Amino acid sequence: MKATRYEGDKTFKVIEKEMADPAAGEVRIKVAYVGVCGTDVHIYHGMMDKRVNIPVTIGHEMSGVIDAVGDGVSDYAVGDKVVVRPLDDRKVKSSDKGFNHICEELKFIGIDSEGAMQQYWNVPTFTLHKLKETTNLKLAALIEPLSVATHDVRRSGLVKGETAVVLGGGPIGLLVAMVAKEVGAQVIISEVNPKRIEKAKALGFDAVSPMEVDLVEYVKSKTENRRADVVFEVAGVQPALDIMCEVAGIRGRIVMVAIHGEKKPVDLFKFFWKELSLIGARVYEKEDYEKSIELITANELPFEEMITDVQPLSNIQQVFENIDSNPDGLKVLMDCQL
Repeated sequence: MKATRYEGDKTFKVIEKEMADPAAGEVRIKVAYVGVCGTDVHIYHGMMDKRVNIPVTIGHEMSGVIDAVGDGVSDYAVGDKVVVRPLDDRKVKSSDKGFNHICEELKFIGIDSEGAMQQYWNVPTFTLHKLKETTNLKLAALIEPLSVATHDVRRSGLVKGETAVVLGGGPIGLLVAMVAKEVGAQVIISEVNPKRIEKAKALGFDAVSPMEVDLVEYVKSKTENRRADVVFEVAGVQPALDIMCEVAGIRGRIVMVAIHGEKKPVDLFKFFWKELSLIGARVYEKEDYEKSIELITANELPFEEMITDVQPLSNIQQVFENIDSNPDGLKVLMDCQL
């Protein structure tokens, strides 16, 4: 079988390796598609070399079909379409308060252990979510990043009739906007990349550049001066942190979606003055995956427009090089059987 390996120094190789039988409590998945995540790109750039065990097979946004089951597996069968929720919480402790998705010793499958960018992948059954037979496996590869968005929106408490401002119109920002719109909120996207603004507008969103308009005044004009009920900070840059407190209205909720690896200044006076709330949101829980599966199965949102390109697994090196040279793209999928 074909498998890919990240070997450090911006280098991936495609290798042949022996297919392994699933152990007790595991299944073997014939991987259909794997999406390239921003985290995967960070790995390619060497930013996570201290964390990943080089050489390593990465990848966690996936869909596939069960090819074999190990001893003791009764809830899944050969032929089942599945996705993996790539969180290994087997070291959960009582001090984690039942929040297994953010437990202190959580391991992320596809980063901390072997991932999905290979033709066949053995995983424990506790990571699986079953799909309907009619589910499009190409769209199903979006379930993992979509679950980030469903978790973000659920954490925000956003309800129908409220206004949500999404700071950042990349893949996760657009998925957050889709879920927020599905809830029934008015959605405004702030993005500096002209091509991503164009894409957001093509998807039916109100999208503007804060380089061209005064974002606070724009949001006020759309909300009878109330500003935003919820702000999703997805951009991960200082200007977004500066504007999020300004664009949020009285008792607004700010959801921190982006990962900030370093301490950043935030205007805490605005939190006092307007009684703002800052909400952390990390990965997802089981119910977020189930919500995403419902959305993908219904296929009433423009998920297909999120897929920029589909490439064979054998082209993995070229795929990552192309992503570096084309920052305007959204989601690239790897066809793991080619």
